[in-house]
Amino acid sequence: MRRQIIHIDQDKCNGCGLCAQACHEGAIEIIDGKAQLVREHFCDGLGDCLPNCPTGAISFETREAPEYDHAAVMAAKAQKEERKMEISENVREKMAKGPGGCTGSAVREMARADAPADVPAAGRSISRLAQWPCQIKLVPVQAPFFQGAKLLIAADCTAYAYASVHEDFMRGKVTLIGCPKLDAVNYAEKLTEILRSNDIRSVTVLRMEVPCCGGLEFAVKTALQESGKFIPWQVVTISIDGKILDD
Repeated sequence: MRRQIIHIDQDKCNGCGLCAQACHEGAIEIIDGKAQLVREHFCDGLGDCLPNCPTGAISFETREAPEYDHAAVMAAKAQKEERKMEISENVREKMAKGPGGCTGSAVREMARADAPADVPAAGRSISRLAQWPCQIKLVPVQAPFFQGAKLLIAADCTAYAYASVHEDFMRGKVTLIGCPKLDAVNYAEKLTEILRSNDIRSVTVLRMEVPCCGGLEFAVKTALQESGKFIPWQVVTISIDGKILDD
């Protein structure tokens, strides 16, 4: 059938994810750092996503498209809620069984990370990593180092692009790293459970300026909303030549 539906200009999209958050039907997803209309039959054509786009990448168009399927939208929402319950149950089961699996993923805390006496010698730098593991997909949902923590959620590349990442961002924080383009996982679900299950004091997102990093920022925003908590947060963007970009 021919009807009104949204169009997303991939050249203008910056991957911020605001349109996906505004879409109550779940028709839009962030893929490789760009917003995409992945379910045309979920788009009702009302355009709740339009005013949320800061770059003007979304517009209306009239073309051949599947009819809006309200029943499918409601079924998908119900399935999403079931998935959340399954994840929570799996987390409880894993916590009840205690630690196990790969020894390389065993939880460790390094008290050195913010100790007053832990001052680097002239011309040298030291690690400010406060815990192990640090990969988002490997870190447990609940761990002692999360209690009262300031959380740094950083894109993998930031550590290589920004020379002083340990001193300027990691010091005094629990650091989680990942790449939404390379990791075939849903960061939002894992991060939501971490925020719900622990006393997190603040969240800093450290991302690169490239569009694919929009997926990391979007996952954190989603997790903050889904957690049901008010947690102070900020986003810092690093350029590919290693500079902090202004908001």
